[in-house]
Amino acid sequence: MKRFFAAFFALVMLTGCSNGGASKAEESFISGDGAVTYIKSSDRVKAPSISGLTLLGTQYKFDGGKIAVVNVWASWCSPCRAEEPALSAAARAYPEVEFIGILTRDNPVNAEAFVRKRDVPYPTLIDDSILAGFRKSLPANAIPSTVVIDKSGKVAARISGAVTVGSLKDVIEKVLSE
Repeated sequence: MKRFFAAFFALVMLTGCSNGGASKAEESFISGDGAVTYIKSSDRVKAPSISGLTLLGTQYKFDGGKIAVVNVWASWCSPCRAEEPALSAAARAYPEVEFIGILTRDNPVNAEAFVRKRDVPYPTLIDDSILAGFRKSLPANAIPSTVVIDKSGKVAARISGAVTVGSLKDVIEKVLSE
């Protein structure tokens, strides 16, 4: 009986010392509040070049000339998973708008499984160094963050936190009407 309690106590102590498998990325992410920030046309800054390898192993390059919705996400991020249906619905509803995902602080294998399972209709780039190019305009300061690029290739808006169908529609419609 003493051996049982000793083994049980050791197991409880070891379990209590673990971090439950959480990664540093999961522990340090900041979730936005869904706030939408618009930039007046005259104050906009050029968006960085967006190109690279996708989760599905293809090369992608955004050539510009049309509006783009760039979503920064990770598969372990609950708000990111929750907003995916709104992003996919908007991508299907606005074929004239380019949708692009940028994976950050995540395991590409897990993210690829998420994308395939959900049948996400737009590419996700696995090089999050692209995010540094947004630092002079509206940096992706939370996970998830969504940046909207106007037809002239400049950053027009950001949604910090999970998008909703309504918030995304409003931003896209406003930028499309310019």
